[in-house]
Amino acid sequence: MIATSARVITVVNGTARVEPTVQSGCGGCKTSSSCGVSGLGKYFSANRKVISVSCDASVRAGDELHMTMSETDFLKAGVLVYLLPSSLTIIGAAVAATLGYGDVGAVAGAALGFAGGLLLVRLFAWVPQMTVRQVNGLFNEGDTP
Repeated sequence: MIATSARVITVVNGTARVEPTVQSGCGGCKTSSSCGVSGLGKYFSANRKVISVSCDASVRAGDELHMTMSETDFLKAGVLVYLLPSSLTIIGAAVAATLGYGDVGAVAGAALGFAGGLLLVRLFAWVPQMTVRQVNGLFNEGDTP
């Protein structure tokens, strides 16, 4: 599980704006650049000011939240966002080169493959599921933002 703490700043129409309350341990060690698990810690690092999170639980400004995400969901999100456009970029370039369009065609095929990959990522619009537990115990583990 990847976990962090956040404080609710405002809640408007089911969207809570939260900010990190503690500096994550991620980023503190010398291997943070090669660590695959430190993504959520980097996302909620001190450099990140405030983010919006869809929230169906009843939270108010000032509430402290403990947010967790499974490594599997984090990996799925990374594969979707990085691997799909990269793969389609290579496939687009390979198809254009195979069809004999030359270097310019390969570049155009790569650009079309990349744009298609980004479009597919946008169309899938899959978001990793976060589990939230309010620190003062007003709602239970499993309530999701």
